[in-house]
Amino acid sequence: MSNTLPEFREKFRLDDLTILTSTHWTWSVRPVHSTLGAGILCLNRFCANFGGMTQDESADLSVIVNEIETKLTKSFAPEKFNYVMLMMVDRHLHFHVIPRYSAPKQFGGLTWEDQGWPALPQLGAYADLATNSVLGEIRSMLANA
Repeated sequence: MSNTLPEFREKFRLDDLTILTSTHWTWSVRPVHSTLGAGILCLNRFCANFGGMTQDESADLSVIVNEIETKLTKSFAPEKFNYVMLMMVDRHLHFHVIPRYSAPKQFGGLTWEDQGWPALPQLGAYADLATNSVLGEIRSMLANA
């Protein structure tokens, strides 16, 4: 459980897996991978609930979401994007960014299948298969898109 920003940053490995940082938000590769290109989008300051977001943070959210969707589309061509905000365990304002695919994708020596398509995403589907090397390849692909 992470209830502070330093704990959250460590748990989600932001120092290693960050793809893009805006004024108020950071997008990183999700270390427990679910679908190809899955990520975490988190507020840069600690905030325990969605209603605590400022107007500037809200405006910046739309800017970074546009960047996320552009980079994911260029890199992996998902058919849909799901943004999941649960905050039951990690009480910092963040979204799980889940690109969705109806057909398998090949990347990093793996075949990626969206095991929940067309229903709910399976958030831990590739927990044991997405090695640090593969996560780094995904981060590089998205950062350079």
